[in-house]
Amino acid sequence: MIECESIARKWGNSIGLTIPKEVAEKIKIKENKKIRFIVLDDNNPIRRTFGMLKEWKTPTEQIMKDIRRDSWDE
Repeated sequence: MIECESIARKWGNSIGLTIPKEVAEKIKIKENKKIRFIVLDDNNPIRRTFGMLKEWKTPTEQIMKDIRRDSWDE
């Protein structure tokens, strides 16, 4: 599988996508060849949620230590 991004542009009465030449050559896309692709919607709530976790800096081990420490009444 090869992942790339493209910008949708008006093309007559349709919307067209361009594929980088290197990608087209690698997967042997020729004119009039039928291809199948997947469209990912950036408005997907699950994708947004996991995207927010990219900024998470605290290691899991530290979080678990904090939970254990905070769960004991001293």
